[in-house]
Amino acid sequence: MRAALQEAEAAARDGEVPVGCVIVAQGRLLGRGRNARERLKDPTAHAELLAITAAAGALGDWRLNGCTLYVTLEPCPMCIGACLNARLDRVVYGAREPKAGACGSVVDLSAPPGYNHRLLVRGGVLAEESAALLTAFFRARRG
Repeated sequence: MRAALQEAEAAARDGEVPVGCVIVAQGRLLGRGRNARERLKDPTAHAELLAITAAAGALGDWRLNGCTLYVTLEPCPMCIGACLNARLDRVVYGAREPKAGACGSVVDLSAPPGYNHRLLVRGGVLAEESAALLTAFFRARRG
C-alpha cells in the first residue's frame, strides 16, 4: 500500500486527483498506475485500470490470477468491474469513497450474484494517509 501511496502523491504533483495503485503477486510488483484522466483526456484513465494494463503486460496474460491490487481509494464500479474481469484475487483499498465506492460504500460489486468470479476485499488499509492526500488536494484546488 505504501507504493500505491507513492503513486497517489505523484498523481497530485501532476495535478491529478491523488489516487495510486499497484498490483502484486508473490512479492513482485507487476504493475503500477495513478490517475491520469486530465493528462490523457480519458475518462477511463483511473489508477486501477492503468495498473491492470501494466500488470497484464508484465505477465503476458489478461488473467491476473494470484494477484492483489492495492489502491488508495475504494474502487468505482468501472474499476471493480475491471478487477473482476481481470480475475484478480484480492482488492485492498485505503480510504472509503462515499460518492462512488463499489466495495460497500455506495454499492458492493465485488461478488455480484451469478457472476463467475468473486473478489476478496479489504478496506481501510492506510486509510488516514490516503484520505489526507485527497483532502489536501481538494482543499488546495478550492482555495
